[in-house]
Amino acid sequence: MFDLAQCIEDWNFPDPAQADAEGLLAWGGDLRPERLISGYARGIFPWYEAEPILWFSPDPRWVLEPSRLHVSRSLRRRIREARFELRFDTAFREVIEACAAVPRPGQAGTWITPEMVDAYVALHEKGVAHCVESWRDGQLVGGVYGVSLGAAFFGESMFALETDASKVAFVTLVERLQSFDFRLVDCQVQTDHLTRFGAEAWPRQRFLEVLGEVLRAPTVEGPWTLGRPLPG
Repeated sequence: MFDLAQCIEDWNFPDPAQADAEGLLAWGGDLRPERLISGYARGIFPWYEAEPILWFSPDPRWVLEPSRLHVSRSLRRRIREARFELRFDTAFREVIEACAAVPRPGQAGTWITPEMVDAYVALHEKGVAHCVESWRDGQLVGGVYGVSLGAAFFGESMFALETDASKVAFVTLVERLQSFDFRLVDCQVQTDHLTRFGAEAWPRQRFLEVLGEVLRAPTVEGPWTLGRPLPG
């Protein structure tokens, strides 16, 4: 159990309004769990490939409201086929390491450094970072991971080794968030992939205002499962 209010109070960040045009707000510090939690609660996240650690709060912010998830007919058909076995939180480190290793068009490296892997595994062990995994024939072939605070999920990355493996995992995640009455999925920046799911650009100020509201909800700490109800 962690104290969100205490994390915010103990680990200060600059006002997100001070971020530059690319969203860069601050640099330095470390990736200890309490600092990461405080950053996410303020709408700030780390994104860098080499030291120093860079902290961002972009404007606009790309956000998906779970209730407005759009799933194409072809993807719905693929989900009904049950090609993949879906699991929550059984292979978190493997998912994040696969996200770091998978080649991405236009990217020569990755921001998911070994230090980042260890930092998010520590968040997972605290019950506030989660993953959804797509398995086939005993092999991990896709997944998505992120951080959960209050009624907000902060998506970090996804990977696929087979067609639609990450998309099926993402839909499974968002539909689970709907059952938890989550209000938003923070997609951070725009991608065509997430836009097709219904993500929209929000002014940073709107995002921060809604984030402040949804953080009043209790955090559904992990591990999660496909059938776990909200406590209470």
